[in-house]
Amino acid sequence: MTTSRQALVRAAARNNAEWCAAMCRTHGVRGEFGADAWAAPVRTPLFYPDAVTLGPDADPDALTARIDTASPGASVKDSFADLDLAEAGFRVLFEAQWIHRPAGAAAAAPDLEWDVAGDPDTLRAWAQAWDDGAGAADLFRPGLLTEPETFVILGRSAGDTEGRVVAGAVASRSEHVVGVSNVFGPDGASDAAWPVVLHALARLFPTLPVVGYEQGADLAAALRHGFEPVGPLRVWTHSGQHSPCD
Repeated sequence: MTTSRQALVRAAARNNAEWCAAMCRTHGVRGEFGADAWAAPVRTPLFYPDAVTLGPDADPDALTARIDTASPGASVKDSFADLDLAEAGFRVLFEAQWIHRPAGAAAAAPDLEWDVAGDPDTLRAWAQAWDDGAGAADLFRPGLLTEPETFVILGRSAGDTEGRVVAGAVASRSEHVVGVSNVFGPDGASDAAWPVVLHALARLFPTLPVVGYEQGADLAAALRHGFEPVGPLRVWTHSGQHSPCD
């Protein structure tokens, strides 16, 4: 990995850890940032990791000692894909790629109108559209609205009198980048969401590069919309099915 790409991965990992910390705070979980990782001493909300490494060559023993491995499903986001946690009882849950898009890069014209959730009812409508009936909409609590660096972006069809949310994402601002996660579109297709999400990000954060991570078809969609892969990451889980996605 080149020095510039490693710097991007460091920025993306820190940004992602800050987003995980914000989500955890809304569930009453307080994590701590250390030199090599952010970690929470008690179990984190569904889909969210118990630790995120912030630089390469983190100490596996010190890292796993900071989280609750006694409860099923403890997980670690190995941001540089350079840890071996098998001896600590972990297995690889999935692998993905950090992605980057330069500030000011042109984006396709959106077909949807966008807004930022500013009240609990709008946040709930966004969460239900994101969840699509899977039963996890309560993950996104009103406390997110008081997190100053978190922006819940929603897309609606122009002229829809009911104002239904059909696409969206979460943007997390940090010092040097803005992170994007939870991208969704009509019928689960992120391709349809990216134009409106990127349009919103360009208006909200015109000088910040965009980072995040994706895998599989969602990674292919992000690359079609101007992102580049900058480095691998790996998510490890201790046992059970606690599948971090953000």
